[in-house]
Amino acid sequence: MVLVTGAAGQIAYSLLYSIAKGDVFGKDQPLVLLLLDITPMLPVLEGVVMELQDCALPILREVIPTDKEDIAFKDLDAAILVGSMPRREGMERKDLLKANVAIFKSQGQALDKYAKKTVKVLVVGNPANTNCLIAAKSAPSIPKENFSCLTRLDHNRACSQVATRCGISANVVKNVIIWGNHSSTQYPDVHHCKVNVQGKDVTAFDAVKDDAWLKGDFISTVQQRGAAVIKARKLSSAMSAAKAICDHMRDIWTGTAEAEFISMGVYSTGNPYGVPEDLIYSFPVSIKDKTWKIVEGLVINDFSRAKMDATSTELVEERDTAVSFLGV
Repeated sequence: MVLVTGAAGQIAYSLLYSIAKGDVFGKDQPLVLLLLDITPMLPVLEGVVMELQDCALPILREVIPTDKEDIAFKDLDAAILVGSMPRREGMERKDLLKANVAIFKSQGQALDKYAKKTVKVLVVGNPANTNCLIAAKSAPSIPKENFSCLTRLDHNRACSQVATRCGISANVVKNVIIWGNHSSTQYPDVHHCKVNVQGKDVTAFDAVKDDAWLKGDFISTVQQRGAAVIKARKLSSAMSAAKAICDHMRDIWTGTAEAEFISMGVYSTGNPYGVPEDLIYSFPVSIKDKTWKIVEGLVINDFSRAKMDATSTELVEERDTAVSFLGV
């Protein structure tokens, strides 16, 4: 049982086919897809259901469109929360947070009430880190470790930037890290990155041979990539976001390769890098048996520390504002 919210939207449109044909949970794993959206979007959702049926996919057992949380969240194994209130022109960040607290509080409570306690929850809708934290706080009977937010898109963007710079394919760039918030304060870090050049693993700094770029334009390009896509397409990233969601969920289900790690926003309490407690913060993680573990022992230099602290400061402010709305 897999739920996708915001299911009539453009990210979901790119995502649902990949899930339904087995790219995420396995080619032999039968699926029931639950599609949640707001009531005015139900006619559009019917069209999405028709298309999924018309794909005639062997593992897709049933598709259930709904605008009701008690149907959408029942007995879930996985929940991909894509739908959120988008920021409109002239909207204060505080107002955006308030609107999303209401959505993710309600969805957290629905997870708590109806879903399996083993459910894995991925929050995509922005501000993803804080929305994820609100959902987790609103579902006290589900372990905090079961909640994560998407920073894999930023991770993939960083891999691609390094690969393009080196003239190689992105799959030979390993262990980049996205620290912190899925926002323009995130810190894309290549100090622990390995690049396979002509069969040999070298550091990103040795492969790129341009430290100024790696410490300057590379970081700002990844930080601002979402805005650049919106400027060019007049729409936010959808194809690349859907691909990142698939990567993130597949890694939870099947695990990460030995000595490799990926980035995801997870619960910060007890982390080894001095990040404040009680945040959803993006860390390097390895995954085994559907359980993530923050990679330990990475040396953090002063350059990295300052950037990690800047993004955690933003997350603490976001959290405190959002939590103040929880009781409203």
